Amino acid sequence: MRASGALLWTFGTLSSFASAIAGTTLTDDDLRNIPSPGSDFDIKDGKLLAPILIPRVPGTPGQLKAQAHLVDFFTANLPGWEQIWHNSTSKTPATGDRDVPFNNLIFRRDPPWAKAGDVGRLTLVAHYDSKLTPEGFIGATDSAAPCAMLLHAARSLDAALQSKWAAMEAAGEADTSLEPASGLQIIFLDGEEAFVQWTDDDSLYGARALAAHWEHDFHGASMSTYRTSLSAISLFVLLDLLGAEAPSIPSYFMTTHWAYRKMALLETRLRDLGLLEAKASRPFLPEADKTAERFRGFGAGTVQDDHVPFMQRGVDILHLIPSPFPHVWHTLNDDGAHLHMPTTRDWARIVTAFAAEWLDLTGTLPQLVPTRNKRSNTDAVPTKERTDL
Repeated sequence: MRASGALLWTFGTLSSFASAIAGTTLTDDDLRNIPSPGSDFDIKDGKLLAPILIPRVPGTPGQLKAQAHLVDFFTANLPGWEQIWHNSTSKTPATGDRDVPFNNLIFRRDPPWAKAGDVGRLTLVAHYDSKLTPEGFIGATDSAAPCAMLLHAARSLDAALQSKWAAMEAAGEADTSLEPASGLQIIFLDGEEAFVQWTDDDSLYGARALAAHWEHDFHGASMSTYRTSLSAISLFVLLDLLGAEAPSIPSYFMTTHWAYRKMALLETRLRDLGLLEAKASRPFLPEADKTAERFRGFGAGTVQDDHVPFMQRGVDILHLIPSPFPHVWHTLNDDGAHLHMPTTRDWARIVTAFAAEWLDLTGTLPQLVPTRNKRSNTDAVPTKERTDL
């Protein structure tokens, strides 16, 4: 039985509104302290992006190389993050009776004092597989670049999270709030692409398996704030097809339009501060003022993507995918050479800023710029930014 649309809207709006008002607004200096990925997004030897710019079809050596890159990055640079593998297999129309392995990679950073069932997690998501055809397809926007953006966000926010939590513990504020603890979760999903032609069965292999598993992955304590790993997702932010020039991202869901507006405002502020590189004639997120009537009107549909199995189970979704799709979509031209690097780096900054604001990291981000006037947060002068791992 499916709940009515009205019920889903009411529940989603109330839960999301509670999350929205809990956060504090980043200052201008906080935004200046959001680093650019810089040379780490170089398509030939960048430490974050270059290793993913290869064919990554599930079950192939290329996919294993990309997988190893993601795991090795967290192991070497972010050892405090919990690593979880979710493995499944499935037959596909292209492989007949042969099972193909699908490996979802989950990385979590929770407050050190919090129990698993008491942490609501902002969840940033991208798929790391690539399409079987055409042969040699890389999928730079689809979704190598989004994966690199998530690596950048994790690296950029880790020290601030540790600083915030250490300060809370020192002040005796750990585990004393009436609100649930907040953590950060990054998911790299496998098997998003269809092997032959997109159908309900030939697509979203990893997402379907993970959502079904987490729906019944109950936390042990009967008094847990969140019953399952699925219900602990405070917002599912899916990045896909990002990295082409002049993107336009609609606001797809009325239930999370408040979150879209928060990200759109951050984009505007970053651009006004001169912190974004792309010389865009319009915002990447142009629908901050979208009305309820436009969500219900003609053309208000959604895009089939990895969020669907989670949305069907009541998870709030913020879908960052352009409409129209990039012109290189599902062609051999979707490679590193066709990425628009200023836009790609800008997305890394926007997503990182959104996560920092959600997680209340104001005043805790490692300082990249000096502040001239202590009475104002608008007088900082840019300096050279971190780009190293």
